[in-house]
Amino acid sequence: MIDMDRKKISVAILDLYEGIANQGMRCLREILNQFGDLNHLELHFDEFDVRLKNEVPGLEYDIYISSGGPGSPLDSEGSDWEKAYFGWVDRMVEYNANPANTVKKNVFFICHSFQLACRYFSIAHVTKRKSTAFGVFPVHYLNDAEAEPIFEGLNDPFYAVDSRDFQVIQPNHNRIHEMGGSILAIEKARPHVPLERAIMAVRFNESMIGTQFHPEADPTGMLLHLQSDEKKKTVIENYGQEKWQSMIDHLNDPDKISHTYSHILPNFLSSSVNQLQLVEA
Repeated sequence: MIDMDRKKISVAILDLYEGIANQGMRCLREILNQFGDLNHLELHFDEFDVRLKNEVPGLEYDIYISSGGPGSPLDSEGSDWEKAYFGWVDRMVEYNANPANTVKKNVFFICHSFQLACRYFSIAHVTKRKSTAFGVFPVHYLNDAEAEPIFEGLNDPFYAVDSRDFQVIQPNHNRIHEMGGSILAIEKARPHVPLERAIMAVRFNESMIGTQFHPEADPTGMLLHLQSDEKKKTVIENYGQEKWQSMIDHLNDPDKISHTYSHILPNFLSSSVNQLQLVEA
């Protein structure tokens, strides 16, 4: 619950979709609009086209959300847009590390952005998966997740939309500890597969957090998207009828994606706004 005198909140969305049609940006816009309306906030957001226009926000925003996106999080190394993006992360880290800046800048990294952040902070290896992860899957807590505000109200495990060809594995625990971070969640157990379970959520430091999955995925929009003739055909051709039906069933279950959608990013926004209030009071 938001309890504050300050009613104006500014959010920067870093769009990493490279102009590719997607559901993620629509979902982020809807979450922000719903959050502002529900909490009677004058919430304004701007979008920055990172990969096509090398756009990144300045320091004038209260909250930052960096989206998912297509392609390899490794092949962009050395590109102009990635240099601009990591320059932005540099400035966020530098700003938050300055004790004179009592109002910190909270950042949420999603999927592709999460993989880039793991590379930037050198906290783990980012590698290509043997096969694409696509569907609705359980996400399991680690011990540090019990006190994590973004997971408040969720079960263990909770369910999330996952769509990726890459993964984050082999964490550098010493590096994570030095940063004041923690691994919050990992992917489902697969006893029949002799592979390390991938990291699904990390708190990088006090002000930066990210998830490998898509917490912004909304069940209503996803259902419409998956049930369109073109998308249904594509999913069935690539993953089979059973996978398509499983996703439909999970999206219709109020305890799964709907529950995740209504908690993780709203919790992040609530926590961020309340921190602004506490510091400025």
